[in-house]
Amino acid sequence: MNVKTFLTSVLLLSAVLVSAQEEHNCFSVLVGKKATMDGSVLFAHNEDDYGKQMVNWIAVPKQSYQKGTEVILKNGGQVEQVPFTSRYIWLEMPGMDFSDSYLNEYGVCIGSNSCSSREDQPEISNGGIGYNLRQLMAGRAVNAKDAVVLAGRLIEQFGYTGSGRTYCIADPNEAWALAVVNGKHWVAQRIPDDEVMVLPNNYTIREVNLNDRENFLSCPDLIDYAIKRSWYKPDTDGPFNFRNAYGGLNSIKNPGNVNRAWGAYHLLNTGFNIDNDFPFSFKPAEKVSKQDLMKLLRDHYEGTVLDKSEGYTKGSPYKLNGTMICGGASVYGFVAELRNWMPADIGCLMWLAPQWPDIQPFIPLYAGTTQFPSAYCRPGYLNTLADHYNPPTDIHVRNDQHAFWAFVVFSELMGNNYGENIDAVRKSNLKIERKLLAIQPSLEQKLIRLQQESPEKCREAVTRLYEKCAMKALTTTKKSIKKLRKTLE
Repeated sequence: MNVKTFLTSVLLLSAVLVSAQEEHNCFSVLVGKKATMDGSVLFAHNEDDYGKQMVNWIAVPKQSYQKGTEVILKNGGQVEQVPFTSRYIWLEMPGMDFSDSYLNEYGVCIGSNSCSSREDQPEISNGGIGYNLRQLMAGRAVNAKDAVVLAGRLIEQFGYTGSGRTYCIADPNEAWALAVVNGKHWVAQRIPDDEVMVLPNNYTIREVNLNDRENFLSCPDLIDYAIKRSWYKPDTDGPFNFRNAYGGLNSIKNPGNVNRAWGAYHLLNTGFNIDNDFPFSFKPAEKVSKQDLMKLLRDHYEGTVLDKSEGYTKGSPYKLNGTMICGGASVYGFVAELRNWMPADIGCLMWLAPQWPDIQPFIPLYAGTTQFPSAYCRPGYLNTLADHYNPPTDIHVRNDQHAFWAFVVFSELMGNNYGENIDAVRKSNLKIERKLLAIQPSLEQKLIRLQQESPEKCREAVTRLYEKCAMKALTTTKKSIKKLRKTLE
């Protein structure tokens, strides 16, 4: 066995060993437009995955296809291609089936959280569908509900290959939670405009009203199948509750899920206690801002009984606090700001932070962005979707070319001396974020005028903006690495 093969084997083994603890740590929050300070729909998400994963930032252009073209799914199934697919931003993690996030040209934003189901007899046809589901939504949907309907049709046709998952899908007008089960069963619920949904890694959809098609959608036999499997007994169980019927019991009461959900409720001043039975959604005490959600995605339970680091005086929260909203397995976080009173290229954006959001700035990534800095995408690698399934064997071997490895190294160094360094890091590394938040209104006035003159020039402008800011964040990170290493000498 050569050295390269050996290193790859060790990395894969490490990923497997860590996965049992960390793979179910994604976290999402959806906020309806009447519950936000400015009337936007907000979607916050931390993507957590086992091991140290690499992430490529990719801008996929609008594409046209000849009649008769087929999309080949990962396991061999075929879906008829549409005449054209939308332009979209793709946060791609090579080799991972259920980790990518998207923002398309219509402002449809998609992310997901693993939610284990109790299904042990899934019906799968033609290899099923898993990874491709969200990419098909991103390329075809013009709004969130459109994405839900598309996904439901594909799940019923092929069957879902994962244990279970909730897809969070938002657009400038509304947000939906789409809960899917291993096999051909699914249900979706619209988040009320004046409410907030908090999603750890368990199903949050409870009682469903399938007569209310404005707020609920599902497969035709959702309830009948649950009765058939004895998961739901109408005579004794009362109204049908999707989570109780289909959810894996290990996930509903999992302390990591309960604690993270309560952490969000605590920050949003809801008054919920940690032992409460949390609802699908709730009305916040105060209107929610994107800054509130940035703070939430950085949370380690500071100031609560769950903070075993006691304000970092006992050590790093990453080593002491267990499963957190911002945890050791976080590979990126974003707050999507989706506004219906602006052109989507400007009005819809992700405030995106690589690796750990607590030590990286959220930088505005507008939907109009058409290209990323080469440092943020493996050069010469990802040319076709097929490459995602068969990444190079050295994909997890660290290098100096891809920006993501600098962010990984920085997070590891911070994990060793978190309390000693976090104040200085927040002051220096988040400076660009504070500046961008301050100038956003005046910047966007200029972008709107430019968009009215030429949409193409506007897209070029937001592309340059992201490149400049992303490279600045990378440079600052590399400087911080040098400083931290000197303190360890």
